[in-house]
Amino acid sequence: MNAKPHHRLRQVSVAGLLAVLSSAAMAEEEMLPEYTFMDAIKTGKNMTSFRLRYENVQQDGLQPNNLSNAANTLNPTRNEEIKDANAVTLRSLIGWQTAPYHNWSFAAQIINVSKLSDDFNDGTNSFRTNGASNQNDKINYAKVVDPDQTDINQLYVDWTGIKNTRVRAGRQQVNLDNVRFIGDIAFRQVMQVFDGVSVFNKTIPDTEIFLAHFEKVNQIFTTERNGNLEIANARYRISPTEFLVGYGYFSNFENLGLGNAWFGAGAANLQADQSNKILGIRLDGTHPFTPNYRAHYTAEYAKQSDYSGGDDRIDAHYYKVGGGFGIDNFNLRVDQELLSSNSNTYAFQTPFGTNHLFQGWVDKFLVTPRAGIKDSFVTATYRYGDFVFFADYHVIDADTGFYTVNGGAGRSGSRYGTEWNAAVTWNVDKNWMTKLEYGKFNEGDQFAAAANTTGNAAGVRGRFHDTEKLWLTAMYTF
Repeated sequence: MNAKPHHRLRQVSVAGLLAVLSSAAMAEEEMLPEYTFMDAIKTGKNMTSFRLRYENVQQDGLQPNNLSNAANTLNPTRNEEIKDANAVTLRSLIGWQTAPYHNWSFAAQIINVSKLSDDFNDGTNSFRTNGASNQNDKINYAKVVDPDQTDINQLYVDWTGIKNTRVRAGRQQVNLDNVRFIGDIAFRQVMQVFDGVSVFNKTIPDTEIFLAHFEKVNQIFTTERNGNLEIANARYRISPTEFLVGYGYFSNFENLGLGNAWFGAGAANLQADQSNKILGIRLDGTHPFTPNYRAHYTAEYAKQSDYSGGDDRIDAHYYKVGGGFGIDNFNLRVDQELLSSNSNTYAFQTPFGTNHLFQGWVDKFLVTPRAGIKDSFVTATYRYGDFVFFADYHVIDADTGFYTVNGGAGRSGSRYGTEWNAAVTWNVDKNWMTKLEYGKFNEGDQFAAAANTTGNAAGVRGRFHDTEKLWLTAMYTF
């Protein structure tokens, strides 16, 4: 039977409509310009910023050059008065990352650090080669570790051809968790960056996995260290603001320039293999009860031991426990962090972390003394409009007793000292930020590296002298 006239009309209308839509789609497709690599460059991400900083350091005595040979003939006499440091430096980061193009993107960033005022020791004499130093005329000054530098800061390629996965190869910044173990030390003008391959994956619901193999670390002293660093970090999101993290960091760097500081003075310890592994677990977060009230908590434990031929004295553990509360824009918490000692022969070290953020900002403990550290501290923050206020107070003890100046073989000291820090940050707009920071460390028991040292030139080597630091920073980010 033939279709009814109105059925035929409907069929013709539908067919005509599909033909029109198909023609329109083809025409639109023909009109769309091809997305080219040049378009990917134009729509990429700016990686450019400029940071101007003034840093003043007033220190009662010359901090020991723990990172170099004890027989350092370039060190000044310990009885000489240390000069205050006044450093004005400008860091310029200029870079760009393209938008993805066929699942590939490229990033390049150069760094320049320029000294506008040079009345400070930039620390590079600690890592000199064959006695040469570009700081021989500055070693009587307090340290501000911001050396001149012009280099490639980051240069990498990203591939995102697998869903929820990013593979990155090249020189790159890495910041994991609270940057205690892996960080870029971005506070300093020269940053720490890594050369190698990393993989970031979010396939498992609420889980982020970061894996990496790095073969070079570029340190803030402008020193390049070769070795192998394997990273495994898995982060599970309990809630939007609470996390459970498991991690393993496997370092096969025989020399990170820290031999004396890790194992004690003497030429033999300069050659001690620093390869080690850290395995740990971290529970950290903020639990909101209402939009205005919340609780903060942290519980973390890690074990460090020798790895791949590392010195067998490397055997220590770490914990951090603490918590607090928040009400509206105010937060307060109390914490304790332990970096344990292995019978005063070695203490837990974090050579790839952003250590400036721990044990206060005055940087007395970037390397853990062999007696270990037990840091008990309180932290408060308050946000008012575009201003953020910060203050903390640290009581810094040893894990085991340490020798004191003029002390005998019995270890008679346990308190390194106390420190308080304060800062105010003004986020002027989306591009401009300014910050004023202050830190003051007060020495406790007079630490000595060995028994029966006196308060003369030899005995002063180990002490952590009273120190005040002031920073004024202005930063523009594109």
